[in-house]
Amino acid sequence: MKILLYSRRGCHLCEQAEDMLACLAAELTIVDIDTDVELVAAFDTRVPVVEVDGRILIEGRFDERELFARLART
Repeated sequence: MKILLYSRRGCHLCEQAEDMLACLAAELTIVDIDTDVELVAAFDTRVPVVEVDGRILIEGRFDERELFARLART
């Protein structure tokens, strides 16, 4: 399972999402959207955005229970 976290510096929700995902054994890649204008256009107000195997799983404000429930369904 390949997991991407679209994030940005200074975003407390992004930091929380990173902490939640850090405990997983899956491969986690963190992508700072502010390094690419196309990513900013796509994800600006949506971060954090969790993508699993190329599909958006969850975005915005979420808690650990919701995240893990959605991961379990993938």
